[in-house]
Amino acid sequence: MSRTSLIGAAVLTLTLAAPAEAQQKWGTVKGQVVWAGPVVVPRPVGGRAPQNVVVNPRNNGLKWVVVWLVDVDPAKVTEPIPTHPALAKVMPAKVELDCPGLEFEPHVVALRIGQSLVLKNSSGVPVNPDLKGGKIGPHLIGIVPPGKNVEVPAKEFKPRLMPIPVACSVNNWMKAYAFVFSHPYFAVTDADGNFVIKNAPQGKYRLVVWHEECGWVIGEKSPAKGGGKVIDIAALTDVGKIQAKPIE
Repeated sequence: MSRTSLIGAAVLTLTLAAPAEAQQKWGTVKGQVVWAGPVVVPRPVGGRAPQNVVVNPRNNGLKWVVVWLVDVDPAKVTEPIPTHPALAKVMPAKVELDCPGLEFEPHVVALRIGQSLVLKNSSGVPVNPDLKGGKIGPHLIGIVPPGKNVEVPAKEFKPRLMPIPVACSVNNWMKAYAFVFSHPYFAVTDADGNFVIKNAPQGKYRLVVWHEECGWVIGEKSPAKGGGKVIDIAALTDVGKIQAKPIE
């Protein structure tokens, strides 16, 4: 909009700026996932303790739980959401999944679109990683010699709701999971069951929680069917303790 005034023979034009749109604000989401089932001391398999249920006996914190944010619209659960400028660049470029012995480490990896997955063999024996990415891929089965690695390029990964199972075609107890997201707002719980998602967009989003023995931890539905918990993200949002119950 402009307002014009005549001052003598001169024309003075004043430009009135339109109201600026409210700037996006950012916050932190944190919480803890605790095991609500019976605590059973795992029996070693292949000389190592299974990683499917890792519970801290001090606080019942559950490790290897994946937590992430999605749009409130079930039709947009794999689409990007507003991203903080500090997180615009995808880093690091590569995510490693190692095999130092007769298991994969870490047990759960999470990738953002633009990252590749490096299957690393730091053990002294060959391993046979097997990725089964379903209809959208990726798929990989082959031998990785000791001290070598195989890289699955970033272009092979697409965002999804369920993880890509990673197994060994020789040692069937060796398992891991790889999640792929379209944004950086995800976390994997630590040894105390804690998670923190920083620089998240303020506003209403759904919090989704998944564990291999519990499925969808918050609610019984897939996020594509409205599963998860709607939270109103503020500067600091503590969702408290989230109970994870094994599927019966």
